[in-house]
Amino acid sequence: MVGVGIGPFNLSLAALADGVPGLRTAFLEQRTAFHWHPGLLIEGATLQVPFLADLVSLVEPTSPWSFLNWIKTKERLFPFYFAEKFHIQRAEYDAYCRWVSGQLASCRFGHQVDTVRWDEGRGAFEVGFTRLDEDGGAEGVGRYFARHLALGVGTAPKVPQALRALADDPAAPVWHSAEYLARRPELLAAEHITVVGSGQSGAEVFLDLLRHRPQGNEGLTWLARTEAFAPMEYSKLGLEQFTPDYTRYFHGLTEPVRDELMPRQWQLHKGVSGDTLGEIHDELYLRTLDGGWPDAALTPGVSVDSAERSGNRLRLGLSHAQQQAEAHLVTDAVVAATGYAERPVDGLIEPLLAHLARDGSGRPEIDARHRLVFDGEVGGSVFVQNAERHTHGVGAPDLGLAAWRSAVILNSLTGEDVYPLPQRTAFTTFGLAPSGSAAPEESRHQGLRTK
Repeated sequence: MVGVGIGPFNLSLAALADGVPGLRTAFLEQRTAFHWHPGLLIEGATLQVPFLADLVSLVEPTSPWSFLNWIKTKERLFPFYFAEKFHIQRAEYDAYCRWVSGQLASCRFGHQVDTVRWDEGRGAFEVGFTRLDEDGGAEGVGRYFARHLALGVGTAPKVPQALRALADDPAAPVWHSAEYLARRPELLAAEHITVVGSGQSGAEVFLDLLRHRPQGNEGLTWLARTEAFAPMEYSKLGLEQFTPDYTRYFHGLTEPVRDELMPRQWQLHKGVSGDTLGEIHDELYLRTLDGGWPDAALTPGVSVDSAERSGNRLRLGLSHAQQQAEAHLVTDAVVAATGYAERPVDGLIEPLLAHLARDGSGRPEIDARHRLVFDGEVGGSVFVQNAERHTHGVGAPDLGLAAWRSAVILNSLTGEDVYPLPQRTAFTTFGLAPSGSAAPEESRHQGLRTK
């Protein structure tokens, strides 16, 4: 198997594939080393999932590539025990992943995959790549032949249309939150800063800027399209929508139902940690102790409809749907904490596209085992990681399902249960019939009869 891209998901696959008898793997990444959202490794920022959502533990907790084993090798196990941190810092997770990627021989950085095609004669995929030097220059070319592929090319920063022209202008102080730490000195030098985006990244950027600004001269505005700065769903039963049980249920729904359901689940992944919202309120409250209010505006329900240069400043056109009102905001810099979009893989697998099945909206069909669906002309499997939200639901980009998905892929690839998986993972029963299979005449749950 050849893996394209080395982010957390393909790194999980590489870690669990390590040592599987009879399986040879190579994971190719054009970057020179592993980096996980370096622009958002803000001091003190934590993962939104427990440390058990590492690369392997929820499938194989005794793996040498677990987070706890990394802590042990660094002689930090007792300090970690006494720290009582169920949610670790992002920088710590990044360091752990860099350690794993540096230890696995299958991880090959500085390899840019250029083309993928199916070689009928060999019964394998031909993967053409370019070897890159430390500066990104081409050093040579090569190719692998593989029976199977795993595409884990990740996501790319998404900037709203209204801000795109300024974000593309190197001279304009408009940056995506992915660049935040690199741009923080420039941002802090600005008189007024606007943060756009209602999710966790927007909240963390706003909080970090607030903590670095002088009291009484904060000069901050936080805008969001959502009706409120809403907390992320974090109830125990609510989180069961990030289980394999729910993934199977979602995949078994019809395409129109899945598409209708997805937007209603925004608070499962686009809300803000309740702790972060509390920290923001605490910081703002502390700034009122001497009387007065901080120079910080937090306004939900607002869309940014236009943006232009106005002398040395920026002029944003805003609208409020509920009030049916419009206004302008003059600011000196903008951070677009507006999320990420799946990177398209069509260009990479262009020779295979004629054989790819698509749904009614033109998106790739992806089966229950996370494989692209091809016609009979393509004999190998192409697995996808974090490109299947439209078929597998809200858990596709969640770190907590990384190890489980990797195990599903490896079991499918080998034809064996190299990683036995539990039949049930949630107390909630999703639906009246088992997902992914024909409905039985009678349900075992509460005597319900399905039709």
